[in-house]
Amino acid sequence: MKIRIDDIKEKPLVLSAEEEVAGYPVLSRMQEEGECAFLSPVGLQVTATREYDLFRVSGSVGVAVRMACSRCLVEFAADLRSAFTIYFSRESSRGADEDEVELAEQDLVTATFSGDEIDLLDEMQEQVVMEIPFKPLCREECQGLCSRCGADLNQGDCGCERAVAGLSFSALQDFKAVK
Repeated sequence: MKIRIDDIKEKPLVLSAEEEVAGYPVLSRMQEEGECAFLSPVGLQVTATREYDLFRVSGSVGVAVRMACSRCLVEFAADLRSAFTIYFSRESSRGADEDEVELAEQDLVTATFSGDEIDLLDEMQEQVVMEIPFKPLCREECQGLCSRCGADLNQGDCGCERAVAGLSFSALQDFKAVK
């Protein structure tokens, strides 16, 4: 999604769109590599306002995704939604050969743009990627798989004996102390 600067006047500019995942290179790569499958287009609701020499873009991005549970390996669907606020400023005309530049706090939360449009592609990809869990769970109380037989413990007990000691002390399991 691109926002033309000339369209942001005294009143906030409100936009909404649905864009195909194929238009987002990072999301497409994640899908091709099998990390997840996107089940719907990326939905965007954006409000852009002018604040002095900055442009404030806030809203939400959402998409339906299918992932594999990190405990039981069952695939499940989830709706990812992220609310955001990003400040944009025109790209500075400072030379790249400056030795040191002191950044103000505002510079740390501001993205830059050049020309007469703000391209939200990178920021929207980032919002979706940050919402994808590192270790997705089909549900919080997921029991996972049995470490001995591989049975799904969510379906019921497999009958295998559960060792009380952790893996870090399993080498000492048969240790006998001699006096």
